[in-house]
Amino acid sequence: MSIQLFTLPTKNGGLPLRLARGHFATSHSHINYYLDVTMTKHRLSEAREAASILCSKFKLSTIIDTILCLDGTELIGACMASELTQSGYTNMNAHRTIYVVTPEHTSGSQLFFRDNTAPMIQGKHVLVLAASTVTGYTVQAAVEAIRYYGGYPEGICSIFSCVDECAGFPIVSIYSKKEHLEDYQSCPSTECPMCKAGKKLDGLVNSFGISSF
Repeated sequence: MSIQLFTLPTKNGGLPLRLARGHFATSHSHINYYLDVTMTKHRLSEAREAASILCSKFKLSTIIDTILCLDGTELIGACMASELTQSGYTNMNAHRTIYVVTPEHTSGSQLFFRDNTAPMIQGKHVLVLAASTVTGYTVQAAVEAIRYYGGYPEGICSIFSCVDECAGFPIVSIYSKKEHLEDYQSCPSTECPMCKAGKKLDGLVNSFGISSF
């Protein structure tokens, strides 16, 4: 089966939201839309546009030393770091720069940092960047990991978000369920209405993309 993508008309003309409707499974839930942010994560022009939009939503008073990138958002994180260092945002680390770092995952989905990257979190003001925030599990784990390693969470941003808040922080997003995709659904597999109706899965989704059936 081939997943047919379409583009949702949005106000952000330079940054299209590509998606497919169907029955998909993630590690945490079943969803009725697959949001394809591949180009935004890997194409420099779209990554720059995403970074510009997200940075514009943060106050100059926000202190950011490190951007913690989830879901393969390192290119966007690098563009954000460049934007933030040029726009007069404050950072407290000795090098007066912004670190861009990615956590590793244990088999139990806990986030951790090696000895060489942990100093980029310890004592630093950290911004969490995700491709999407649907259930909030991964973002919550990121905030907990930052605190465990002695860092200070400063905010959460995401390309798409289903929720307004997570771990006590408002979600700063480019696209949201409330404004752009009201019929987006995410639920545990045991409560999935499509499963109960006998609809088979169209594909499996994770941070790398989709595997269709």
